[in-house]
Amino acid sequence: MKALLQKRLLWVGGKGGVGKTTVAASLAVLAARRERRVLVVSTDPAHSLGDVFDRELSDTPRRLLPNLDAMEIDPDIEVEAHLARVTEQMRRYAAPEMMKELERQMRLTRQSPGTQEAALLERLARLMTDDQLPYDLIIFDTAPTGHTLRLLTLPEAMAAWTDGLLAHNRKSEELGKVLKHLTPKRGRDVATPFDDPQEDAFNDLDERTRDVAQTLLDRRRLFHQARRRIEDPEQSNFLFVMTPERLPILETARAVEALEAVKIPVAGTLVNRVIPADADGDFLRARREQEAVYLASIDEAFSHLPRPHLPWLPTDVQGIEILDDLADRLESLGF
Repeated sequence: MKALLQKRLLWVGGKGGVGKTTVAASLAVLAARRERRVLVVSTDPAHSLGDVFDRELSDTPRRLLPNLDAMEIDPDIEVEAHLARVTEQMRRYAAPEMMKELERQMRLTRQSPGTQEAALLERLARLMTDDQLPYDLIIFDTAPTGHTLRLLTLPEAMAAWTDGLLAHNRKSEELGKVLKHLTPKRGRDVATPFDDPQEDAFNDLDERTRDVAQTLLDRRRLFHQARRRIEDPEQSNFLFVMTPERLPILETARAVEALEAVKIPVAGTLVNRVIPADADGDFLRARREQEAVYLASIDEAFSHLPRPHLPWLPTDVQGIEILDDLADRLESLGF
């Protein structure tokens, strides 16, 4: 597990409420101790990363410790920025009388299903692929598992979508050429032997169509590059956090199977909030007996993955001091 902190990208995910934010923050503290320049990023709309560090975080990185920055991506800010870019591009070509209706459509788009996820993915893709960022390791504290799976598989869907739009554009372009050839006053109707077959693929498109096509191609390249990095076990890995309870076990099993099916490298599962052996009392004794059954289920379901345990702490996790303690515990577990 120690190799996890040597990667470029580390995803920490799991069912909501299992402590993945605490684990992500503690791993960031541990990596920073080892002189790695770390950025820990919360992608969960219900942010708690700032609460764990007991610091106010925003959409831009904030220095918390030497070598450690943290940020909370705001999906609403990403949507606004994305729609502003689209609106500005449309403003260059749309007739002035159309802008009111276009802006109304943009307002409606803010609430459309998938808008936040698409905007969030683009921000994450840029973080993943920007080699000029001053970080050796980026840790993503991800949203609950279902959201994460959609996030990680969306690059393929977005690439297919942009390919489809470009294919449709090409068909429209070819139809336009045929119609022009049928026009008596067309002028020069056919290519000559002197035309360069290697010229710009967009050379005969009007400025508006060229801009749209280039935007789509740029997004496709970005998503493909991000996907390649997510799939590369030398650069990226996924750590699942779970608790020894029925629902987290079932959800994590489904998630691991889904990620492995699409070639996303999974490093292991961290079992959090295990009752300490020295905890006493009849209530805890009964809970420990039930927990033993779930721990056995975890060993069976995830036998092909490392499964270190973190104990259930007597207090909430908030602040650098307790994160330092958790970093010590994670180091003792082989991280």
